Amino acid sequence: MPHTALIVIDMLNTYAHEDAEALVPSVREALPGVTTLLKRARASGSPVIYVNDNFGEWRSHHGEILRAALDGHHRDLVEPVAPDENSLFVVKARHSIFFETPLAYLLGQLGPERLVLCGQVTEQCVMYSALDAHIRHFDVVVPADAVAHIDAELAGAALRMMRCNMSADLCAVDDVAFDAPG
Repeated sequence: MPHTALIVIDMLNTYAHEDAEALVPSVREALPGVTTLLKRARASGSPVIYVNDNFGEWRSHHGEILRAALDGHHRDLVEPVAPDENSLFVVKARHSIFFETPLAYLLGQLGPERLVLCGQVTEQCVMYSALDAHIRHFDVVVPADAVAHIDAELAGAALRMMRCNMSADLCAVDDVAFDAPG
């Protein structure tokens, strides 16, 4: 079983929300890191799991969410991180990737001990997801150059909280290694 799984949080985004204008520049900065993590995880055979908001549409099929994001205001931010045929997908409705989703069950089946979290928004969904992963006894890795924020000051505080309160390994994308399943 793989030791590490990559979790891509809310990157399939329509950018049709009130914070989009503040978020988009940070997503542009984080995008190269997210795409690098995706390439490395896929090359190693590590699981790649997209956990994404459902935009209030309550559709369970990831194709609907992907299509809405690709048809949204910033297709250029979605295309490079689109799921491939081997990607797994979990729909969420709230901030944490675990809150009332089947993710815990899926991870129990896959067996990783370490979760690499990337995506958006650092001071919201990433932070709450890191907390929920920590209390479930996962080792949490957050590459700071692969997460996007709305508010830089809050994001900095969130990263410090993840490191200090959740024992998250804050690092750069270049420091993240994925293990081959075996």
